[in-house]
Amino acid sequence: MNSLKNIIVGILLISIFVGGQVTNAQAGNGSPTSVAENIRSALFNTQMSLSADNELAWHEFSSAKNLYLSVLGVEFKALLSDLDERIIQYFVRMETALENDDPVEFSLVRAKAWTAILEGSIQVVEQAIENEDLHKAQTWYQVREYRTATRFSRLRTDGTLALQEWGEEKLSADEAMEYLYADLFDTYQARLNESLRSIQSVSDRSYKMQLAEQVGLASGYFSILAPVYEAQRGSDALVSLKTQFDQLESAVTSNAPVDSIVEEIVLSLDNFKAAPLSPFEQSRRAGQLLRYVNLVAVEYGRGVSNGQVTKQFEIQEAVTFFEAAQSAFDDLKDLLVEESPENTVLVERDFDILGNMLAKTNANGTVASSEDLRRVIIQIEENLKATMPEDWQKGSTSGDFEVIESMLTQMETAIRADDYEMAESSRLEAYAILESGPEARLSILAPESKVVIEDLFWNGQGEEKGLAYLIEHRAPLSEIRKTRLSLRNELKSVEELLSVESAPAAVIGNAGVIVFREGLEAVVILASLMGSMKAAEKRKYRQPMWVGTGLALVATALTWVLARTVLTSLARYGEKLEAVVSLIAIAILLLITNWFFHKTYWTNWIASFQSKKKRLFSGEAGLVLGLVSLGFTSVYREGFETVLFLQALVLESGTGLVLSGVSIGLLATILVGVITFKLQTRLPYMKMLVITGILIGAVLLIIVGKTVHVLQVVGWMPTSLIGGATFPFWLGTWFGTYPTWQGVILQVAAAIFVIGSYYLAEGMRKGRKKTSRSKKMVEAR
Repeated sequence: MNSLKNIIVGILLISIFVGGQVTNAQAGNGSPTSVAENIRSALFNTQMSLSADNELAWHEFSSAKNLYLSVLGVEFKALLSDLDERIIQYFVRMETALENDDPVEFSLVRAKAWTAILEGSIQVVEQAIENEDLHKAQTWYQVREYRTATRFSRLRTDGTLALQEWGEEKLSADEAMEYLYADLFDTYQARLNESLRSIQSVSDRSYKMQLAEQVGLASGYFSILAPVYEAQRGSDALVSLKTQFDQLESAVTSNAPVDSIVEEIVLSLDNFKAAPLSPFEQSRRAGQLLRYVNLVAVEYGRGVSNGQVTKQFEIQEAVTFFEAAQSAFDDLKDLLVEESPENTVLVERDFDILGNMLAKTNANGTVASSEDLRRVIIQIEENLKATMPEDWQKGSTSGDFEVIESMLTQMETAIRADDYEMAESSRLEAYAILESGPEARLSILAPESKVVIEDLFWNGQGEEKGLAYLIEHRAPLSEIRKTRLSLRNELKSVEELLSVESAPAAVIGNAGVIVFREGLEAVVILASLMGSMKAAEKRKYRQPMWVGTGLALVATALTWVLARTVLTSLARYGEKLEAVVSLIAIAILLLITNWFFHKTYWTNWIASFQSKKKRLFSGEAGLVLGLVSLGFTSVYREGFETVLFLQALVLESGTGLVLSGVSIGLLATILVGVITFKLQTRLPYMKMLVITGILIGAVLLIIVGKTVHVLQVVGWMPTSLIGGATFPFWLGTWFGTYPTWQGVILQVAAAIFVIGSYYLAEGMRKGRKKTSRSKKMVEAR
């Protein structure tokens, strides 16, 4: 056993020795970033080998100390003598801990030494900017940490971009430093909060090294933020908090309780924000907070059934979403307190309850029911919405795209685990967030990109299949990643386009355009069909169509109310619902159109059908029901899509502006409708028949083309591109014509049907007239 241990130690010693040679070689010409990371790595190796092999530990420690003195220390000593002396004292304390074989003390001081290096890098960057040394500022700025990287948060690059723009003279030195402070202070406060939570969550106090390390990190991160804390709270508050951190360090090294001290520190830091969020960041994080909290319930509900965990993967996802929500709440907490201290306390309490529920379930402990967890989340959402300013609740385009990206990452994770059902669910969630958020503006500002994104999300066209198609056919991860990369690039390009905040006039205009465009389509359908009726028929059959129209408007209003609470659920299946409603509309439209053109034929057929079948409803009643259905589907088809788009605008810009645009769009639609229906009453039947026949043909072409496209998007119809054909995007937006053989052929078939029906009806009418004249001539003889 001892020989095996000696072999292992020997191998470790050789690897560290070789690594040390490489490290020393790199130190001569290495960047501050690589040198700092090598110091960090060597000190970590020292800590790991401290109890196992002292010789190994001393070797690694000497390597770290020499690297500091020969590279970073040279810079710090020249510019930051006080900081350099402090770091040297840390090395002295670590050396003493090594001599005393004290891993707890070493872990504590190691963390403080590392954070002191981070603190020094900020001061070097400050002086480099003062001296207009761009290269040095950019080089030393990389000696830093980032927020804990998850798929729900992007690494901040504000500081990097600020330095680049300062070098290009797009920013002044002071402006560049403001960006750097916001980036770094935000990062280190997030790290400070994580360390404090880690200290509180270490239930087994036997993990002394882990506890000491987190205490050292927390103390070190606060040292970086101390000047900002003093500026906001005063010197007395700073002295008091530093004393609390000193007490915390003493407690952890003497193995005394730390819980009460940590609670005092958390209380002292309450409402402190080292880098206040910009209004844009506030809105972005608020939108993410609400999204993530809701997704916790969604994932947990899928993973728990009858008090048992059925899918552990779902529980882990719920925990990850919770952590993302917790991070967003931490960023906003001090601002929420300013709005309502009482509600913020309730939200914080419920977050603790929710975290405990998830932790127990994830650790195979007590499994909370999905209903109980959902009730806690509803309380969180209600208190957040009661507290958040209205601007925050509008959401942000950037936040939505980040959540979409996170859901697509979850999709890949599920595929890697060979769980294609879960992958499809994640894809639908990502699409729902797109449709309930950015898509409204996208349909106005970049409709061509909207078509491309929908194809990539669903079944695609041509060579590159969409995600829905690939998941359904259980394609390999490599192929799915290829499509996802294309989707990511497309989303990134439109995110830049939509990231510019909409002016109020633009929001009102967008809402008005959406309502008018969809309303105009419904008016044309109704006007075309009603215009085809004779005067006597209008009085008889207009009323059922108006009844159907009224019902559709009521249904649209109910959909609006429903969408306010379950919009994401609706949006997940928006395309499929649109496809179903469109198919019903086409079927009824074709049926009624044929009836208009063949009134005599239908009358005879209905009479025959009634006499043979003796149904409870007469043929006339069936026709009336058909007219009601036609009025309903013609209007509701447009209403459903309008609601989704308008709700997306509401999320981003608020109800007031959107309703203003809706009013304008409705007035314009009503005006066009009144003019259209007035014209019908003044035109002769035969002329109106020709005009409305053309309109019906146009309406059918548009509906058929758009329906075919939706069916292809959701995978209910194959897609065959017309080779080499590129149609302008407005052709699809306004006329439903896309470069696929299926769409073009079916649109042509619809046109042939309408034109053929018209000429067939005309032929039958002329035939009847000719027969009637012949009979009269015979009778006259």
